[in-house]
Amino acid sequence: MPDPAAPASMVTPGSPVPRATGGHEPGVAVKHRPQWRQAARRFRRHKLAVVSLMVFVLLVLLAFVGPALWKYRAGEITPDNSVPPSLKHPFGTDNLGHDMLAEVLRGLQISLQVALCIALMATMAGTAWGAVSGYYTGVVDAALMRLADLILTIPPIALAAALAHGSSGSWLSIASIIGALAAPYVARVVRGVVLSLRERDFVEAARALGASDLRIILCHIVPNAVAVVIVNATLLVAGGILAETALSFVGFGVRPPDTSLGLLITVAQGAVSTRPWLFYFPGLFIILVALTVNFVGDGLRDALDPRQTGRRQ
Repeated sequence: MPDPAAPASMVTPGSPVPRATGGHEPGVAVKHRPQWRQAARRFRRHKLAVVSLMVFVLLVLLAFVGPALWKYRAGEITPDNSVPPSLKHPFGTDNLGHDMLAEVLRGLQISLQVALCIALMATMAGTAWGAVSGYYTGVVDAALMRLADLILTIPPIALAAALAHGSSGSWLSIASIIGALAAPYVARVVRGVVLSLRERDFVEAARALGASDLRIILCHIVPNAVAVVIVNATLLVAGGILAETALSFVGFGVRPPDTSLGLLITVAQGAVSTRPWLFYFPGLFIILVALTVNFVGDGLRDALDPRQTGRRQ
């Protein structure tokens, strides 16, 4: 017979030993959410990033759908010369009668194409560059990183202007040049992540099972570095549009008959005091794209923080 005066917490002979449940009721399963769902929840908590993402989506729709809905086309000459913003011409017109809303929409489209191509090219090339360098180390790492250091020591705008001088001036050639020069930045970031990942247990297990180096890099290392890659890709979009603007401002960016926001600002810089709408509207869209993409990048950095993954929600 158990002693009635014994404390309730004492275990009497023959009674089952209680097991630790980690704070959960016995028999209640702990639900694990997928990592992408956890990241999405953390991103939604970043209100500024969510608003910025919506604004950026609107800018993309405006750039690629807006020209088809607007009554004027880029390059079309109207009888209204140097007209300030009005209901007929919301962004005004230039001295030749071009509707500036149509010109800005076309420039926004080209600038976004340039920025997105820069981010894509630099991310792909830089990820491969940094993954190979960080995985093999030794002579391979030294050679690849010294090449990256050599490119990074040269002022990027000066080097891009020198390379763009002999190009066709199309938006794709400008994007290719800037994307190639941005790849070393991505490579250095990815290399640092790969150096830590290559010593992890799952990589050692893959080696022990006979996986090839290419398979380890593509299937084990790069997927675990994707958070850093995504964040850098978003920041490259903002950096790309600013780089294209700078090149166009010095005369080595996109050239007619193509146009871009940077080219519109360059053409209008002499009319800032007399026709300011020619300068400020393209500049406003450049600022909007750069700010929204940077805020989205901040939100993604918080959402994809590796220290946050694996938590039970």
